[in-house]
Amino acid sequence: MQTLLFTDCGITYDGHQLTPHWIYRRFDLLGDAVVAFIGPCRVELSEMVDLEDVKDNAPIYSPEMLHLIAEFFSGDLHLAVYRQRLLIVTAKELLETLTMRRVTRKGDDLYLDRGDGRPGKLSVSIATTSATSTLIHTGFNVHTEGTPVPTVGLHELGIDVASFATTLLARFASELNSIWDARCKVRAVAE
Repeated sequence: MQTLLFTDCGITYDGHQLTPHWIYRRFDLLGDAVVAFIGPCRVELSEMVDLEDVKDNAPIYSPEMLHLIAEFFSGDLHLAVYRQRLLIVTAKELLETLTMRRVTRKGDDLYLDRGDGRPGKLSVSIATTSATSTLIHTGFNVHTEGTPVPTVGLHELGIDVASFATTLLARFASELNSIWDARCKVRAVAE
């Protein structure tokens, strides 16, 4: 993993950030990178990448989320989805450590009991491709007032958002680097 950044500048995620070179244009970080920021989330159907959500007429809204945008310049959509799932599993492990509660993963979404026996959706995530790269957006609810589905947020879980973001970025990068090391340390075998 080349570059990681957590920025405290507030940015509203509306789907336009999931474009090639957005990280480079906004933060001057060239190459593979992951940027985390806090801000509202409002993705209208016209900007949505997940066609299932579009078909279900399910726009995304949260008053405040921790957003991660990742861009990779190697691999295809298949590999991007693997990277996305690795990010989600890494977040699940970290959340379970911080909250001492069971977090449920369904595909690329995380859920946590809201205290009333019902699951609250904690995250949204999507992976896609562009002509030059693959891109991932993952958002974790911080506050949940007005969300269109039952949700749970990092604030009500007592999680420090900045600390969670920097730890998650570091752990995700460590996993990616470890995979690369595992790839490089083996010798080829002959038939």
